[in-house]
Amino acid sequence: MSASAPLPSPPEGPRHTPAGTADAMLRRLEWSVIRRLDGLLHGDYRTLFRGSGLDLADLREYQYHDDVRHIDWNVTARLQIPHVREFHEERELSAWFLLDLSPSIDFGSETLLKRQVAVEFVAVLAQLLSRRGNRVGALMYGEGLDTVISPKSGRKQVLQLLHRMQARPVAKELGTATDLGVFLREAAPIMPRRSLVFVVSDFISAPGWDKPLAHLTQRHDVVAVRLFDPLEMNLPDLGLLLMQDAETGEQIFVDTHDKGFRKRFAAAADLRETQLREAFSHAGVDVLELATDDDLVEAMMRFVDLRKQRMRARNGFSHGLPPHLGQM
Repeated sequence: MSASAPLPSPPEGPRHTPAGTADAMLRRLEWSVIRRLDGLLHGDYRTLFRGSGLDLADLREYQYHDDVRHIDWNVTARLQIPHVREFHEERELSAWFLLDLSPSIDFGSETLLKRQVAVEFVAVLAQLLSRRGNRVGALMYGEGLDTVISPKSGRKQVLQLLHRMQARPVAKELGTATDLGVFLREAAPIMPRRSLVFVVSDFISAPGWDKPLAHLTQRHDVVAVRLFDPLEMNLPDLGLLLMQDAETGEQIFVDTHDKGFRKRFAAAADLRETQLREAFSHAGVDVLELATDDDLVEAMMRFVDLRKQRMRARNGFSHGLPPHLGQM
């Protein structure tokens, strides 16, 4: 499947419309999602956010009672003397949401569009971060980087983010393919301080975005939040179907009753999945995948598990002690 592969027009049926104001949405999510997360996480939000406000301050020799998780194994192996890392932790961190709001996110085969999944994800994460005194901001992309919301803390800031996302009209004129690489390159100088960065996109884009994404990881803690719809992965037998390119608007009729066509569609989708995972791996980012039929709480808990694994790997404990040190 190419970066701008055609997606099927969703079957007729109920479609999601924004439920009231940004404040009404946030109140609903506080009750239905954030409250559940509070119970599951037991207040341990450091699992989500630790690392973004940490800066390496110094390296020194290991002393009795030091936390062995802070041992720098590379330095220890080089100097043959155990050394530990000392960190300076900022009390507050800045989080940026890099939001791809190009035409392809206005698709959904069930009751939710990818756009609405993005809005709800931002609402939950921004509120979790902001209520602990952290700053949240956003950069928005349509045909280019067109909106900058500087990081601030507080509920009013979260509501502003949601309102600006909800207020953006659905693109009526198609024809320009998304280029995430341009967006990420333009975003980099706007975020000079080390931050927690969520790149929220369906990653239907011109190729080449993995290099600027990898460049962001040199300064920031980056999470790729990938939006998708199940119909983009597997096309059922729906008979004659009008398919439209998500970016250019080009339309064709296809016969989904044809098993050969469905098989080719699935093969193209599998190829794109492989290419996406290779790109994320090359960029070195954590990935949270959000489907339009996903449960947001379950998705957030997957994110928590992902962060735990990442933290263990950073501390050198993903597979226990290195073999030569485990024998000491």
